[in-house]
Amino acid sequence: MTRLLLVEDDSAIAEPLSRALDREGYTVSRASRGMDALGIAAAGDPIDLVILDLGLPDLDGLEVARRLRKGGLESPILILTARADEVDAVVGLDAGADDYVTKPFRLGELQARIRALLRRAQTVEESTSAFDVNGVSLDVSARRAYVDGEELSLSAKEYDLLTVLVREAGSVVTRDDLMREVWGAEWWGSTKTLDMHISWLRRKLGDDATNPRRITTVRGVGFRFETGDGS
Repeated sequence: MTRLLLVEDDSAIAEPLSRALDREGYTVSRASRGMDALGIAAAGDPIDLVILDLGLPDLDGLEVARRLRKGGLESPILILTARADEVDAVVGLDAGADDYVTKPFRLGELQARIRALLRRAQTVEESTSAFDVNGVSLDVSARRAYVDGEELSLSAKEYDLLTVLVREAGSVVTRDDLMREVWGAEWWGSTKTLDMHISWLRRKLGDDATNPRRITTVRGVGFRFETGDGS
């Protein structure tokens, strides 16, 4: 049975949401504080997805996300935020979250995001285990990336984005396809987040933004990861 960890201190949100998810067939563990959530994650019981509020009473939700990732959690993290500024949401994604929903949210939207994240996590598990293209190597099962033999420090979203581009090396991947695959089929935001992550990835790969040799922009369409062999 799919197990979710709901980290939300507002009982007016947590209680009805927990009941609704339970009716959907999920097993829901609840925490109202960041430290409690970290304790549940450290206990070792499998967690398939985390729903994480950013405005917690003890630790900022962004710090909780970072600590969960540092502790080895690879399951998707969906953040809930009352912060309407897109920049805050982007910071959350860079901290290790996989998607976000802004309060107040519709239950149907949240459930769709959960299903999309769980589907994507399952797809990653079943995909090719390794790639080696143009000096970039990916160990998919371990979620580790290397450039010219040196390990990269990537956020969850940067890693997912790089995986899609490397997997499709030599072919153009459209902006819409990247948004759907990396941020979920139910994404309604702008593509500014994608541009920011491409910029961060290029910097970490050592690409010159004005003349990149790995991730190139196909104007008006999307991006292509170059194979390095002239194709």
